[in-house]
Amino acid sequence: MAVAGAFIVPHPPLILPDIGRGEERRIQKTIDSYREIAKEAAAMHPETVVILSPHSVMYRDYFHISPGTRAKGDFGLYGYPELQIGGIYDTEFAAELCGLAEEKNIAAGTEGERGRELDHATMIPLYFLNREMKDFKLVRIGLSGLPFEEHFRLGRCIAEAAGRLNRRIVVIASGDLSHCLLDSGPYEYTKEGPEYDRRVTEIMAGGELHRMLEFTEEFCGKAGECGHRAFCIMAGCLEGKTLRSRLLSYEGPFGVGYAVAAFQDAYVALARESLTCFLENGREMQEPELASFKVPEEMLKTRAGVFVSLKKDGELRGCIGTIQGVQKNVALEIIDNAVSAGIYDPRFPEVKREELPEIICTVDVLGTAESVSSLKELDVKRYGVIVSSGRRKGLLLPNLEGVDTVEQQIFIALKKAGIDWEEDYGLERFEVVRHY
Repeated sequence: MAVAGAFIVPHPPLILPDIGRGEERRIQKTIDSYREIAKEAAAMHPETVVILSPHSVMYRDYFHISPGTRAKGDFGLYGYPELQIGGIYDTEFAAELCGLAEEKNIAAGTEGERGRELDHATMIPLYFLNREMKDFKLVRIGLSGLPFEEHFRLGRCIAEAAGRLNRRIVVIASGDLSHCLLDSGPYEYTKEGPEYDRRVTEIMAGGELHRMLEFTEEFCGKAGECGHRAFCIMAGCLEGKTLRSRLLSYEGPFGVGYAVAAFQDAYVALARESLTCFLENGREMQEPELASFKVPEEMLKTRAGVFVSLKKDGELRGCIGTIQGVQKNVALEIIDNAVSAGIYDPRFPEVKREELPEIICTVDVLGTAESVSSLKELDVKRYGVIVSSGRRKGLLLPNLEGVDTVEQQIFIALKKAGIDWEEDYGLERFEVVRHY
């Protein structure tokens, strides 16, 4: 699998009602956005949540990945020791990440921790997540004094570890923005404070996350931010993805900037939105609605075959696609095929509205098919296959669970097409870009 989604969230302790005692109402937009992203994260059904925390153990030249099997913490520093939050660590993921970091000469690992209690920058996201989802494991990663580029490289390793383990993960970059917005805030006002918040929230809204690396450490220091390095790691996790990026809220009434932002693969987000629109409104999304959804240009300018797959409880719940683009762009292809996968796949009953929270979407965008003359030219992990005889045609996507050999792949494609193994048939291969 891969990174299913990522979120930027703040971590003011007063956001919790027990601590805020009414003051939290001054950042109600932040609270509402936090609740919204917790629901969105739950709908992604992650097996593991990776939290990037500025208040975990931090070293000048080393990224600390929390060791052990579980941890918990409390808010005793804020006068509420009875308010406790814990989690179970994904030890396999941590080990894979440590190994990858070593391979790539990134100074990261599980050595050197002095205290194992969860910090408030970890517990506050967990407070909201735990209200919407259960049975996920946790990876907690601290920041370092290393350059922003090294944080970005670590993010790449996180995404690669998820792929190697076939793990579906959500990444949470926990970080406040500037602490220098007001003289009445925790630090004195600086002109860099509001300027930092303006620039970084523009990046969050626009999704050009690589621009996090354009900031200088001197400027960030004068701005008094605490989350920028976490944002750089998250940017590395999402490198190469075409994103749907949303800045849900920004507030700073206490002199500290609080932003909540959400990032998801745009292809998957559109497929889910299309199916949701149909089930809730009884109609497909229309082309003019793509503007408000902020569909990236690449999806509007290209045509291709697209398969949309739906899973529920790990089992296929619907899959419909097109071998070649029949709509005028990929975005409309996704809209049409997402509805077809949920409603018109003859192998399954229609998806019901109440099932939506349990549905996981994936989108495969097909490359150009090319003829092959030998099975040696096939690879079940890399290539899908198309078999054809007359008007009968069958297709099977690559890298499917339970399909381990080329012979299996062809047999299933022939069966789908109604072609006998002994018949003469044409054979083509194609590559896909799979979106999670």
